[in-house]
Amino acid sequence: IKSEVFFPMFITGLSGNGKTTMVEQVCANLGRPMVRVNFTKLSDEDQLIGSLRLINGETVWEDGPVVRAMKLGAILLLDEVDLSDEKVMCLQPILEGKGIFIKTTNQMVAHAPGFNIFATGNTKGQGDDTGKFSGTSQMNEAFLERFPLTIEQPYPTKSQERRILKKVFGKSNILDADDQEHYIEHLLEFVDQVRKGYDGDIIDEVISTRRVVQIVRTFLIFQDKDKALDMCLARFTKDVQSTLKELYRGCEPKTKAEIEAEEAAKKLAEQEEQVKKEA
Repeated sequence: IKSEVFFPMFITGLSGNGKTTMVEQVCANLGRPMVRVNFTKLSDEDQLIGSLRLINGETVWEDGPVVRAMKLGAILLLDEVDLSDEKVMCLQPILEGKGIFIKTTNQMVAHAPGFNIFATGNTKGQGDDTGKFSGTSQMNEAFLERFPLTIEQPYPTKSQERRILKKVFGKSNILDADDQEHYIEHLLEFVDQVRKGYDGDIIDEVISTRRVVQIVRTFLIFQDKDKALDMCLARFTKDVQSTLKELYRGCEPKTKAEIEAEEAAKKLAEQEEQVKKEA
């Protein structure tokens, strides 16, 4: 994005791991405009490129988001692009960097410097047979071939998610610093265990970065940790909820007071042992 070189990129990964947010934040940090288009099966050439509209009693051409992004030299984000169908093929010449000829206005539109295309999807355009990403479809190979790079984005690391959750807490004084740190570490350990279980086909569901953020936000509203967890896990089946709650209860880290007490006891035992040796 910083180089302003036209080089389309496909970003894939599990839901809620920050694919869209990553592109948004990079654009924000670099001060670059971004146009986001969310795809469905109904997304077509008129919605993407533009069409004739009736405005103030007159029929006029109105650019779609893709053409607006081209003219602005903006970053075009094709979000959840694997939910689209063959109508997305209208973007072929644009993905090749050749611009597009608008038949209705008899106009050739080239992209301004800095224009680039990013696409996100939960699959690699190959569809999904697990049922977790309903609506995704196998995309045209020629379309996918127009993306030189594919990035497989994992969930953020524990240290990254820790910074995210601390930012969600912000200046809230609902918990003191030690309790807030303990709560965050509890959630991070819980999330880590769930993801390991999911990767090992032990647990059927995964806790995304988006969902753990929502757990904290819910806690800030209701100020009840158990209620926040219950409400944010309610979308899962009863069996999965039970498994996740049991895992949550079993991975609570020690509090600062407990750690200090253990260290004090250990130190005292060492001192007593030293006294015995000297005697």
